[in-house]
Amino acid sequence: TRLSRRSSKMADIIRNEVIDAVLTRQTIREYKPIMLTDAQLDTLTAAAMMAPSGRNCQPCHVRFICNDAMLRQMQIDFKNIVGWDTPVHTRSDKNPFYHNAPVFAAIFAKPGSQMDAGIMVENICIAAKGLGLGTCIVGSAGALFDDADKGDYWRGEIDIPVDLQYMIGVAIGVSDEVPEQKPRDPSHYKTIR
Repeated sequence: TRLSRRSSKMADIIRNEVIDAVLTRQTIREYKPIMLTDAQLDTLTAAAMMAPSGRNCQPCHVRFICNDAMLRQMQIDFKNIVGWDTPVHTRSDKNPFYHNAPVFAAIFAKPGSQMDAGIMVENICIAAKGLGLGTCIVGSAGALFDDADKGDYWRGEIDIPVDLQYMIGVAIGVSDEVPEQKPRDPSHYKTIR
């Protein structure tokens, strides 16, 4: 085998709409108060549904929560569980866990399905980018669904079976910020030939 020296260069990459969506997607934590259209929600649902899973077991259940009053109450319950002064996510001093996005997609699955959920959330994020939307992947909301009292209540509200765990979520909406691209360390990526 031979280690390729080309691994740290990206000058020769092939460009197209899909690659551009992957390369330009960034975490967005500020959103405009504009609800997604039904066509956008249907497209994101299709992208989630088509996410690959191990042996095609399709373990993930997704809920696209578009109800502002519900999201605000979830935030209150979440903060009552984790503490109002606990910095559990980026910008938690000013933003709720869903960063005021009009839609929060919550992904649940049986224990051990973290990889499948990660693949699904990336499908949702890249599809959203392709639709001109911003996204923020959210792990911290699991505290709400893991809570002995509030977890059962919220699972019931969004029709999630009790044997499924919160895996990951994603805030989705029209971006109200343009963050700088964060640097990447090319030394982490190598091609073995």
